[in-house]
Amino acid sequence: MSIIDIACEESRTRGDARVIAVHLKIGRMSGVVSEALLSAFELAREDTLLAAAELKIEDMPVRVHCPQCGCEQLADSIQCLCCSVCGTLSPEITQGCELEVVAMELEPMEVV
Repeated sequence: MSIIDIACEESRTRGDARVIAVHLKIGRMSGVVSEALLSAFELAREDTLLAAAELKIEDMPVRVHCPQCGCEQLADSIQCLCCSVCGTLSPEITQGCELEVVAMELEPMEVV
């Protein structure tokens, strides 16, 4: 399901509320380029309930569970999944792969 579909469906369940903004979390390892997504969103929103909506993106860093430290830490980089504190290589990514719609700003339609 696309971001547009998700937002339109939510708008319809709330009486065709006007969509002001859609908030996303995009992980650095998601494979999504934020600038490309923003450009595509501008084209895709035309002639939909989201025609005036804004796409707000929160960039999510990569975090790993460090087996040495025993807790979640930032990774050195997306190319090196090592704990940023002790440098131990980690096999477990805990954040940074997501592409999620996390919130929407809606405004009820005015009844005339």
